[in-house]
Amino acid sequence: MVKSHMAKVRKARSLHKRARRVGAAGISPAERELMNLAGLEVQEGELRLIPGWDEEVSDTLRATKVAGEDPRPRLVDTTMLYAPRSGGVKRYLLSKKAWLEANRPDVAHSLVVPGTHHKAGDDGIVQLHATKLPFGDGYRWPTSVRRWGAWVASLNPALIEAGDPYTPGQGALEAGQRAGCPVVGFCHSDPAGLAALHFGEWAKKPVEKRWARLFGQFDRVISPSRYIARRLEEAGIQDIVIQPLGVEVDTFRPDRRDRDWLLKKLGLPASARLLCFAGRPAREKNIDVLIEAVQKLGDPYYLILVGAGAGLPPEERVISLPYEANPKAVAKIIASCDAFVHANDKEPFGLIVLEAMACGRPVVGVNAGGVKETVDNSVGQLAKSADPAHYAEAVEALFARDIEAIGAAARQKAVDRFAWNRVFEGLFDTYADVSGEAAFAGRGIATAAE
Repeated sequence: MVKSHMAKVRKARSLHKRARRVGAAGISPAERELMNLAGLEVQEGELRLIPGWDEEVSDTLRATKVAGEDPRPRLVDTTMLYAPRSGGVKRYLLSKKAWLEANRPDVAHSLVVPGTHHKAGDDGIVQLHATKLPFGDGYRWPTSVRRWGAWVASLNPALIEAGDPYTPGQGALEAGQRAGCPVVGFCHSDPAGLAALHFGEWAKKPVEKRWARLFGQFDRVISPSRYIARRLEEAGIQDIVIQPLGVEVDTFRPDRRDRDWLLKKLGLPASARLLCFAGRPAREKNIDVLIEAVQKLGDPYYLILVGAGAGLPPEERVISLPYEANPKAVAKIIASCDAFVHANDKEPFGLIVLEAMACGRPVVGVNAGGVKETVDNSVGQLAKSADPAHYAEAVEALFARDIEAIGAAARQKAVDRFAWNRVFEGLFDTYADVSGEAAFAGRGIATAAE
């Protein structure tokens, strides 16, 4: 439905701009009727959420309207996959924001995410109050699609990227119709696969149908891997752009390595072989596979879990470190280990794998999902499956090779193929193509007019 009306809506927005320029007398009755398709101005009343928060809502709305008056084309990212302890999606969005400021001064950017309160910061991040999910590791679930869409539309976007298929993703489509701009869907996960994992196979098909219905409405669908692209195609989505994510190679780098420091911190001998995993303690991460594998391996192997061991009972040869919010601190721990381990066989992409490679560490993954598109024998080792015995065999096979040479190759691959600058140049070419805005491709107004 959104796509079928998009041309009319864009025309309506164009007429609104002409009316402001030449006056209402210059607009015909038929054109005035078409202008109504563009939606009403966002009002405070439709955005109030909780009684007593009027001042907070009003302050936030004023800030979004001021931002919307910026003459530059505005990219608005919106997702609920953004929380104090969230992983790859949050790092992707913050890296994009930093890159935009340095490389696309002719583009404005806003990020709309759930939070504890309504708040619009000077950094362009707009937080909208949403209820915290129980056992959700800090994630919050917005309830009103229409209200979310109204907030996004208040920023006067030229292009919207939805980072999930939930309320923000649906709200992004509402906002796109209202603002008359295209909406891109970046598919960071496989909700149908997650539903099957957590609730059983019966849940897969209903979620897949809903997933397909939503992503079928986006003007462009972007996938971080061929694995997720195939899942989208199975659900009936076509014309998918495959755009791998990237890594901050100046943050994650080999010279952060201090193995002696880490051994002393953990109270381990120099002979220890340190395997590291960093991430959320989510079921799909297959932390149990890593634990069983290291127990099978025995001495001198140890598994270091950064954040992922929260709530787990003590295990032999397993050391749990707390969640670390500082990327440089995470990089130091990863670089100081001997190898990075990742057993999720349905990983959509695996940004943390790139970060380990950028730290100069070889990676042991599983020959499945998005990780196998990044990891091969030149940068690590792939287990035949996510079976603990197969995984232990892959770890042993890696350490039978020159792990320092493999780590150096991993660093080189991360720099050559996955540095954020290279990734974002490709992504913003897609933005320019779908929106028609030359500024997204790095061609300013003056250049585009020449």
